[in-house]
Amino acid sequence: MNNDVMPVRRNLNFHLPAERISDWHSGSVHISHFLNAMSIFFPVGERFFIDSVRHYRDKVTDPNLQEAVKGFIGQEAMHGREHEEYNDALTAKGLPADRYENIVLKLLNFFRRFTPKGSQLAGTIALEHLTAILAHRILVDKSRMADAEPRYGAIWHWHALEETEHKAVAYDVYGAVMKNGLLAYLRRCFALIMSTTIFFIMLTPFYLGMVAREKGQLFNLKGWWKVTVFLWGPKGVLLRALPDWLDFFRPGFHPWDHDNREFLQEIDDLVTEVESYKAQGAAA
Repeated sequence: MNNDVMPVRRNLNFHLPAERISDWHSGSVHISHFLNAMSIFFPVGERFFIDSVRHYRDKVTDPNLQEAVKGFIGQEAMHGREHEEYNDALTAKGLPADRYENIVLKLLNFFRRFTPKGSQLAGTIALEHLTAILAHRILVDKSRMADAEPRYGAIWHWHALEETEHKAVAYDVYGAVMKNGLLAYLRRCFALIMSTTIFFIMLTPFYLGMVAREKGQLFNLKGWWKVTVFLWGPKGVLLRALPDWLDFFRPGFHPWDHDNREFLQEIDDLVTEVESYKAQGAAA
């Protein structure tokens, strides 16, 4: 391992208010549903990541990396569980999250069946890179979630922090078992291109499908403008993440070359905040 950050499994429950599922982000249906569409990928995606890393766990000899793998698996399992509840709220509202998730599952099962385990691990580190750089954009500019419904804001903050905490684990496993030759480099670069392309090809119709089911939102030009600025404006999440995405293609790249561990100091306060939601629920 190339850093001293050790992922820790945290068993948190966010008690998301289901009635806010469509407009939790500053009252914006369009931005809410863009992030909701991302949530659809997480439960089945996290299980794919766990399986990809677990397959090589016995080949890892570094005891620190072995411990990090344990933390990685624990964190991803918790992410999957909480986003299952999140996605259930979408389905309960009449949005086709369950159908969309089944499409993702079928695609991942295809890759499980027809691609080598090394390619599955390469896909995992590619998607871990994508989630880590998007998580960084949420952490570095708190204004993006400042006016969100607090519990939805908290689940995205938690996910961003833990994606940061374990962002190098799968990459280090890949380096340990695939070594750092030309073939390993080309495989991971190809995996990032393919994974990013497939992800956004699937994300876009999921997002549009949910917006179209919200009354009056399909032709809401202000809503489309808000989500465009959120993603591609001067401080846009995708625009600002692009240089970090490209850095993955640099020979010798490592996730902790983007050292943002200072944000991990926010975890204790976040845990306290989430525990207060539990207490509030019990009191109610």
